[in-house]
Amino acid sequence: MNSEILGYLAAALTTTSFIPQAVMTIRSRNTSGISLGMYAIFTVGVALWLAYGLVIDSWPMIAANTVTLALAALILALKLRYG
Repeated sequence: MNSEILGYLAAALTTTSFIPQAVMTIRSRNTSGISLGMYAIFTVGVALWLAYGLVIDSWPMIAANTVTLALAALILALKLRYG
């Protein structure tokens, strides 16, 4: 299997895994089950992975981490607002 295809497949699966959490959190505004510390650290980590992907010019990593960062930041923002 081509490494780019493998990268895009991994990116698609890990990124789409955040969609149900984001949708549920947006709809319910309930963030009681979400750890503020975990999401804060995770969001910074994803931002760093995005930066790394930009440095090495890896489009699967850039695409996945751009979307994941947006979703994680949204969930973090909701946790800060409604937490």
